[in-house]
Amino acid sequence: MAYWLMKSEPDEVSIDDVLAAPGQTVAWFGVRNYQARNFMRDGMRVGDLALFYHSSCAEPGVAGIVEVCSAAYPDASQFDQASHYYDPKATLEQPRWISVDVRAVRKTPLLSLKQLRTIPALADMRLLAKGSRLSVMPVEAHEWAAIAALLPALGAQK
Repeated sequence: MAYWLMKSEPDEVSIDDVLAAPGQTVAWFGVRNYQARNFMRDGMRVGDLALFYHSSCAEPGVAGIVEVCSAAYPDASQFDQASHYYDPKATLEQPRWISVDVRAVRKTPLLSLKQLRTIPALADMRLLAKGSRLSVMPVEAHEWAAIAALLPALGAQK
């Protein structure tokens, strides 16, 4: 199993939106960075776990845990001319962007970016690197363990 961090702006899709969705499952769409896309396409597998991270909000941080529950498939928003994520260079024959489905595992108390920066085991975490803006990134097993160890202490519930 691999571990990931997936960022979403909560006004677009929040952990609460995932919990409220049918089957507590949503498509992870709108990724428009080649490196993040490649992580999803080449690295993610069904059953992998991801930290659901609220970004571009008043208090960014880990808000929940999700599980990858589909293989990668073409992101439909790249073909929708009315979508903010439309890509005129994408074709049905050669899609440029992909989605995966994720299912909620649990909502957690917010573990803020500020709190994450205080954890010594996370010193080299990609999220905390200067200039890091990827919306999808791998999380090392020891980083996952350090974060997971804090969640029960913070009162995390399924």
